[in-house]
Amino acid sequence: MSVRCWLLIMLCAFTSVLQADENPVPGKITLVSEEWSDYTNNDGSGLAWDVLRRVFEPAGITVQTRSEPYTRSVGLAQRGEVDGWVGSYRDEAEQVLYPRWHFDADPIYALGLATLPTPNLATLGDYRLAWVRGYKYEKYLPNVRRFNQVQRRSGILSMLQHGHADFYIEALTEARYVLSQAEDPSRFRLTHLIELPLYVGFADNERGRALMAVFDQRMTALVKNGELKPIFERWKQPYPF
Repeated sequence: MSVRCWLLIMLCAFTSVLQADENPVPGKITLVSEEWSDYTNNDGSGLAWDVLRRVFEPAGITVQTRSEPYTRSVGLAQRGEVDGWVGSYRDEAEQVLYPRWHFDADPIYALGLATLPTPNLATLGDYRLAWVRGYKYEKYLPNVRRFNQVQRRSGILSMLQHGHADFYIEALTEARYVLSQAEDPSRFRLTHLIELPLYVGFADNERGRALMAVFDQRMTALVKNGELKPIFERWKQPYPF
């Protein structure tokens, strides 16, 4: 073999390595989320996990799911210990990457005593609000001035009944769960406030950037062809696109 041919072969091999490094799509993705019933169940079932499997697995990327408390999920993604955190609002956290596409949307409701005036986005600032620690609704709801963050949902109804807060802010599924614990649900009222798109917050590293590119590419195709609609229908949830 001539020196010229040998150099040509080595140049081609080197170029292939560089191209592979520029787009290092991993063969699996580890996603973490708080465990939400019928959405991100601990056993890997649920609407969100089904949607994300439909996004990644046809592209040859196996989805591995993990359940952790909300604030811990955020930290794991920020430190790059997982590839992504599921259920983030847009720009909710620093040190993670946000794709162009959301994968779902959260209907946000206010839960309060039925005797109180019906709240809306314009009047929220007149009330004392509460929500679960880490959710940062103050970034997405206008006019919010007075709010507390609670560690757990178990004491919310008592807090509302004793006047320690006027309204509890939460996504509809969780708000309904809280309301279901009431001895007399008719004493309370749920009021729709806003729809907030939900994102995967990808780890800010090479793997995260590669996986985010796949996510956006696949979501563009899936929304265009309507392939995700049956998943939302199966879980009896509104289609967000």
